[in-house]
Amino acid sequence: MREASYPCAKFHGMQARTAATLAYMKRRLTALAGLALAVAVVAAPAPKVRAQAGQAGQVAQAAAQGDELVVQAREAFRTRDKAALARLRGAVNQAQHPLAQWVEYWELNNRLAEAQQADLDAFWARWGGTYVEDRLRNDWLLELGKRRDWALFRAEHPRFRMNDDREVACYALLTQHLDGIDVRQAARAAWFAQRDTDDGCQLLGQTLYEAKLLTADDVWHEVRLSVDANRPRAARAAAALIAPALAAEIEAVFKDPARVLRERRDAPAGRHGYPQVAVFALWRLAATDVDAAVAQLEQHFAQRLAAADAAHAWAGVARQSAFRLHAQAAEHVQRAWKAWDAAGRAHSPPWSDEMLAWHARAALRLPAADRQRWTLLVRSIDAMSGAEQRDAAWVYWKARASLAQARQGEDGEGARALARLSLESIASPLHFYGQLALEELGRRAVLPPAPPPPTEGERAAMREHPGLTRALQLIALGLRSEGVREWNYSLRGLEDRDLIAAAALACQHEVWDRCINTSDRSRAEIDVAQRYPTPFREQVLARAREVGVDPAYVYGLIRQESRFVMDARSSVGASGLMQLMPATARWTAGKLGLTWKPELITDRDINLQLGMTYLRLLKEDFSGSSVMAAAAYNAGPSRPRRWREGAVVEAAAWVEGIPFNETRDYVKKVLANTLVYSAVLGDRVAASSAPLKARLGAPIGPRDPNAPAADRELP
Repeated sequence: MREASYPCAKFHGMQARTAATLAYMKRRLTALAGLALAVAVVAAPAPKVRAQAGQAGQVAQAAAQGDELVVQAREAFRTRDKAALARLRGAVNQAQHPLAQWVEYWELNNRLAEAQQADLDAFWARWGGTYVEDRLRNDWLLELGKRRDWALFRAEHPRFRMNDDREVACYALLTQHLDGIDVRQAARAAWFAQRDTDDGCQLLGQTLYEAKLLTADDVWHEVRLSVDANRPRAARAAAALIAPALAAEIEAVFKDPARVLRERRDAPAGRHGYPQVAVFALWRLAATDVDAAVAQLEQHFAQRLAAADAAHAWAGVARQSAFRLHAQAAEHVQRAWKAWDAAGRAHSPPWSDEMLAWHARAALRLPAADRQRWTLLVRSIDAMSGAEQRDAAWVYWKARASLAQARQGEDGEGARALARLSLESIASPLHFYGQLALEELGRRAVLPPAPPPPTEGERAAMREHPGLTRALQLIALGLRSEGVREWNYSLRGLEDRDLIAAAALACQHEVWDRCINTSDRSRAEIDVAQRYPTPFREQVLARAREVGVDPAYVYGLIRQESRFVMDARSSVGASGLMQLMPATARWTAGKLGLTWKPELITDRDINLQLGMTYLRLLKEDFSGSSVMAAAAYNAGPSRPRRWREGAVVEAAAWVEGIPFNETRDYVKKVLANTLVYSAVLGDRVAASSAPLKARLGAPIGPRDPNAPAADRELP
């Protein structure tokens, strides 16, 4: 859903470095190895200097050759080249390279379909306790599940330490069921939670349905969740459990909902699956044309559907209309609740948290003076699951609703006290709703004091940690995905002091994303300098002054964009610290009169200049709004232009109503980061005292017709 030219992509992990960057990193590692040996040579007695210098060169050359073999093995794994992997495995083992276990993992994983347990046992024995051992066990458990080898699965599953694979979890529940254990509740939760159909969870659902441990209502609930989440494969697979013909009808719901509705309009109400299929078709039609779905519902189905089914229909239409920022979205939510009340159901409706979240967002777009705003918001939040209600967003908005209602109710003081307790539970200077909660409580966002720095013993323990060492080696070779996974696995079970020491190790090596993410895991001790580092400080501050942008805002954006990884490259091609798309970089360079060359996008100073200039142009285009400029930086300027149409709403509510999950999360984090960085940078930032609400700015609505015309050229 991205525009080809918009500048950035949320940091999901970086793709492999270019060949040139890989070569550079290998030269750098070789140079560092040579430097360490050279220091030893200088300290040695004079007669040994020449011999040790020769040894240093040999060691450095061997290290570079071994590194190249590992990089080649990763490429052979990507291309599924079994012969090359077998050859490289032998060569890397012969060289006794510290990353040999990864090459062995790639080689065995590549032939896992024909592997036998003895192959795996040999791997476990050689590499026990490592990340690749547990990663391969995850892969092997999936293979055993596909083979239906439940005996071996039972033996291996208890040794799976990460235990974070949903399909493996479904296979494990199935084996427990086969052993006579009642797993119905856990199986329902796992089946409903699958993002899309997979062999393990589908087999679990089918087996339990045939055993009459899952009911038709359970199956329809899974279909409902899948249709709501736009997962056609999962919806079809679930419907097929009831009747094969229903799977075909569900497929038609996704392909041509208008035709399904025409056929269902005159069908007998008792037809199998009648209300559900009609409701789902209304949902899918609303996804592309809200008004058409409303017309169908009002003219043809409102009188034919039972009250509960009509409530489901309106709920889905309301969800889609809220997502599309439809003017009547809140009205559609009200009609859903009215139909549910008419059905006389005492329990909450079985609507997904995602659907209810959009109902709440529809309420937030109502005018502040409309009493239904808060009533509708609270009812939608109260219907969410307990876990979703504890999300900081809904804690904050429900507290705001309670405070607003208290001003008009009899028990105003009690409601205010409860609202303040709710705000206290999320108050924090380090995240968006925590900062807003502090301001609502009348307090300033004060950063936590710095903890004592890691001791030499704590630092040494992390320097000598085998997993962290391997992770840094992998990252230095350009194998960032593997390095990040190795690093994260190595953090399991570490306490705050160890986490801070590990973060310090990453900072020392300028692996800023691991520095930030590792420090973010500590709870009692919070090192803000680690979590919000300021690499390239002088360059960023100087360029920000030159371009005319707030350096705290720039740092907040870079932290979210690239985590300060200089050669970061996203899956859509955005590059550098400020994650510029090539077309955006070329356009901005033209505005500055720079002669454009594609390689300039990865030049640190040019990337900063272009990114900051583009950010300034976006702010100017959106009348100085940091909120809308951040949204435009992530999603392209044309989308926020559309999202601002309609009602005028406070900026925080506008942010919560951004239709794209990624962009909504992005804007929150950039603005929260900015507030923290304004304190980190201190007096060097003119706007350092501005609270978050001031940074969010005025309410957002349609562009002022008297404002300067928008620059429609902005990519």
